[in-house]
Amino acid sequence: MYPVIRLIKERYQHGARPLGLFEPHVSTHICWPWDLDPWMELNNGRTLTLYDLGRIPLMIRTGFIAAIRARGWGMTVAGSHVRYRQRIRMFQRFEMHSRVVGWDHRFVYLDQSMWRNGVALNNLLVRIAATQPSGILPPAQLMAQMGCTDLEGPALPEWVQAWIAADAQRPWPPQISA
Repeated sequence: MYPVIRLIKERYQHGARPLGLFEPHVSTHICWPWDLDPWMELNNGRTLTLYDLGRIPLMIRTGFIAAIRARGWGMTVAGSHVRYRQRIRMFQRFEMHSRVVGWDHRFVYLDQSMWRNGVALNNLLVRIAATQPSGILPPAQLMAQMGCTDLEGPALPEWVQAWIAADAQRPWPPQISA
């Protein structure tokens, strides 16, 4: 089940305190029993769901949500890559950092990570797309709606560009096993 109560908590805990476009949203979470997999650690699918609890407040606080709602646009995750390095066990607290990295001609890229006692536990690179009835909205249009003057944005880091290039090599549609 989607953690709606936790999302509401995040919304009210951080309120409407705005963030600059590239400022991080930092939140604290607990791994509850219903977040666990059979090995008694944070389930990998639940990890992606919990990243919503950082991404959505970031989008609210930086102005993305207000901009898309004002025009009747939508927002969707268009791709992601997770790197797992440390386990998160039941009742352990962890901190989540979510930030905008930049954008290209199609997507906005976010970097999200979970930390405990200064140690990185996992990391998510996610690309999101603003959508309109005719398809994906160019990020420059979204940035203009948000009042940004630099519509090209900063150059994406090399590691993000490498992921974009590697992902472009994957066949689509995926191949079906016989």
